[in-house]
Amino acid sequence: MNFRARHFTVLLISSLVLGACSTTPTQEVKTPEAIVNQSENLASEAQISQNLKQLIGQVAQKQSIPLPILESSFADVKTIASIRKLVLPPSGTFKKNWVAYRKRFIEPIRLKAGKVFWEQNQAFLDKIEQESGVPAEVIVSIIGIETIYGRHTGNFRVKDVLSTLAFSYPDTPNKAAREQLFKDQLQDLILLCWTEAGGQLPANNSIQGVNNSRLNSCLNQNSSYAGAIGLPQFMPGSIRSFAVDGDGDGYIDLKQSPKDAIASVANFMRKHGWQPGMPIYFPIPESGIEAARALADGEPQLKYTVQELIEKGILTKAQGDLQSGGVEPQSKALIVDLPYPDKDGIDQVRYVVGLNNFLSIVQYNRSYFYAQSVAEFAEALGYKNQSVVPANTDAGVVKAPGATKAKTKKTGSKKSKQKS
Repeated sequence: MNFRARHFTVLLISSLVLGACSTTPTQEVKTPEAIVNQSENLASEAQISQNLKQLIGQVAQKQSIPLPILESSFADVKTIASIRKLVLPPSGTFKKNWVAYRKRFIEPIRLKAGKVFWEQNQAFLDKIEQESGVPAEVIVSIIGIETIYGRHTGNFRVKDVLSTLAFSYPDTPNKAAREQLFKDQLQDLILLCWTEAGGQLPANNSIQGVNNSRLNSCLNQNSSYAGAIGLPQFMPGSIRSFAVDGDGDGYIDLKQSPKDAIASVANFMRKHGWQPGMPIYFPIPESGIEAARALADGEPQLKYTVQELIEKGILTKAQGDLQSGGVEPQSKALIVDLPYPDKDGIDQVRYVVGLNNFLSIVQYNRSYFYAQSVAEFAEALGYKNQSVVPANTDAGVVKAPGATKAKTKKTGSKKSKQKS
């Protein structure tokens, strides 16, 4: 999930999986680089160290974790100046480019890797889709866009990243809010790693049973330049809130276990309002573009009913018909604007109508570009992006007729219907 391609500005909350994956160009993937740990002698190094020590002390006291253990684990923490540049917003002359963004992620290498990943995990993906209602194509799409199925999970030590951004975030208008967010994530990392090491929360001031090696391994694991971890690029807070043990081995491992990653992505989407059997977005006919342009405001809120958009000529009647692959007329929607410069450098905008499931993807990464890419990647894998009238329900999860059988086909056999 990528800070740099942000399409609208909105404050991220701590329960959100932050947009921070080590996404890569479309070239073949090289061997992962060594973890970056070097210090850059920042002028505020001493103050950063003092602030970190204070936070560690607060966490240790509140959670009854022996302070010497945490101090020892953070003794070698480094401040990394390069990531301060990576999280800076684009310059004022930067032009958002939906076409370039889409091309970067919906491309042959990722799609081929997606087919392989699906085939390798087909039975489990079928199971998770039936249980959660989140289509396998969407899960595969998210993991592919995030890390190309684990090929690019970042090359920074997570404790270095979060310490740097928590106490030395670059000077931006939202500096205070961003530092607080990363302080929260650093605390979540400590609690996550303490639990993984066998500690209890709250503990009883006893270090018995705590595996120091596992604690340090967790704190020193690779992450993106914003602290996102593993195949699905979950932030520590999201790992604690939404990650699940998919393979049933009693341990959540988003770095090495595809099943844990698959189940965790599905759980995140389900808990963020994914509606089983419903489409993600609707294309807008040429005749409705002007009306859509007048309503587009960049705010990620479901402001209009589908019926209202039909009456304005932005959608067709079929898109408000559940039996025709659409949704209920009273379903809520928003106008999504995807700007790009054309070959002559003239600003253009593509518009689509985002539905509830579009907004669920936005909760994974707060970018219209990202959410639309996930939808179109899924379509390239065979997702039909239309409603499936439920045949029955089981514990509130909609099951489409023959859904499991449909997923026994090989992926990628159907091309996306949505034009770029």
